[in-house]
Amino acid sequence: MSASDPKREFAIDVVRRLKDAGFQALWAGGCVRDYLLGREPEDYDVASDARPDDVRKLFGQRRTLAVGASFGVIIVRGPRSQARAGERADVEVATFRTEGPYLDGRRPESVAFSSPEEDARRRDFTINGMFYDPLEHRVLDFVGGERDLGAGVVRAIGDPRARMSEDKLRMLRAVRFAATLAFELDAATAEAVRDMAPEILVVSAERIAQELKRMLVHANRRRAVELARGAGLLAIILPELQPLLETAGDGTAPRMLRASGAPGGHGHPPDSPWQRTLRMLELLEQPGFALAAATLFHDLPPETARAICRRLRLANDETEHVVWLLDQQRNLDDARRATPAKLKRLLAHAWSRDLVSLVRVETLAAGRDLSAVSFVEDFLRDTPPEALNPPPLVTGNDLIAAGLQPGSRFKTLLEAVRDAQLNGEIHTRDEALRVLEGLLRGA
Repeated sequence: MSASDPKREFAIDVVRRLKDAGFQALWAGGCVRDYLLGREPEDYDVASDARPDDVRKLFGQRRTLAVGASFGVIIVRGPRSQARAGERADVEVATFRTEGPYLDGRRPESVAFSSPEEDARRRDFTINGMFYDPLEHRVLDFVGGERDLGAGVVRAIGDPRARMSEDKLRMLRAVRFAATLAFELDAATAEAVRDMAPEILVVSAERIAQELKRMLVHANRRRAVELARGAGLLAIILPELQPLLETAGDGTAPRMLRASGAPGGHGHPPDSPWQRTLRMLELLEQPGFALAAATLFHDLPPETARAICRRLRLANDETEHVVWLLDQQRNLDDARRATPAKLKRLLAHAWSRDLVSLVRVETLAAGRDLSAVSFVEDFLRDTPPEALNPPPLVTGNDLIAAGLQPGSRFKTLLEAVRDAQLNGEIHTRDEALRVLEGLLRGA
C-alpha cells in the first residue's frame, strides 16, 4: 500500500480526533478486510460511540454531511486528494448500532445505538465484521473474521438465512466477495443463497446492476459469473441467458464451497456456447462494464440486450454502448476485403476499440483464425487519427452554394465525396469540389 495515501491518513486523523475527544473510534467493515489483506481500501469507514450530533459538533457543520443521521451516519469531509484527481478523502462515521427487523428485505425499520460487539453481529459477513484501531494497531474481532480471512472463506455472520433475509442483495454480494477475493463460500452460506435466490428480485434494479458491474469489470469476472450461476442467481437476474445456460449440460459444479455439499448439474461441455462465453469473459483485459456486458450477452440479439439494459436501468450511454457492440460484432469478419472508407468509418467510432476486443476474445474462445482481427489491429496501429477520421473536405454548405436544396440527396453526395477522401483518392478541397461537380453533372 502507498505510504502516503491521503485517504488513509485522513481516516487515521478522524479516529485520532474522536479518541482525543473521549470517544471510541475504530475503522470498520470492508476497509479493515482490505487493509488486513494488504490491499488499498477504496474508502474508509469509522465506527464510534459518538452520536451524530457529537460528530458534527467535533468536526463542524461545514465539514460534515448528515446523509444518514437517522441511522447514525455522518460524512466527514476530507481534504482534496492530489493523488486521485482532486476527489475528497471523505470518511463515513457511523455510531455503533443494532438494527430492527428488515420488513422489506432491503433496509431495517429502525436502529438503536449499541456496543462494538453488537454492531459487529448485525453486519453481513465475518470478513466484513471486524474493527481495527489504526493508532494502537490492533484488530477487534467478535465474529471470527480473522479466521475466515486467513482461510479464504466468505461466511455469513450468525444464521445465513437471517442475514440474507435482512437484505436480499447480500446474496449477490456473497458471490462477488467470493469471486473477487478468490475465496470460497462456506456450505451453509451457499445453501442459503441457493434456496433464497428467487427473492433477489425484491432488490431494486439499480442495486443489482451495481453488483453486476463490480463483478464484470473485475479480473475474476469469469468465476463471478460461474458462481452466480451455481448459486441460482444468474438465471433469475438474467433469464434471457437461460437457453445458453441449458447448453452447459451436466457435470461438476464450479468450486464454490469450503465444505462439501456443492450441487451437481452446473458443469459444461468444453465446446458448449456457455463454455465459450466463459472463456471470452476470462480473456478480456481490463474491460469497461459495457464491453464486459456485451461479452456476456454476445449470443443474444441486440434488442434483447437492450431490454436487459433497460430493465437494469443502466444509463442510456451504457445501453447504447452494449447494443452497438452487439450490432457491429460481425462487421469485422470481412475487414481485409472492405474498402478503406468502410473500415475507417467503423474504426473511427468511439467504441471501435471495444469492438475489436470483443471480436478478438470471441475468435480466440472459438479457436478460429485470428488473421482478420490482427489485420484490423495492424490497421488501427498504422493509421494515425488524422487519417482515420480526417475533417470532411466538403460540407452541406458547399451543396447549397451549388444550388441544391437540403434533402435526401445531400447525404448521398456527401458520402460519395467522403468515401473518395477516406479511400485516399482525393486529398484536397479543390479535388473534392471537382468530384462533387462531376457527381452533379452525372446526375
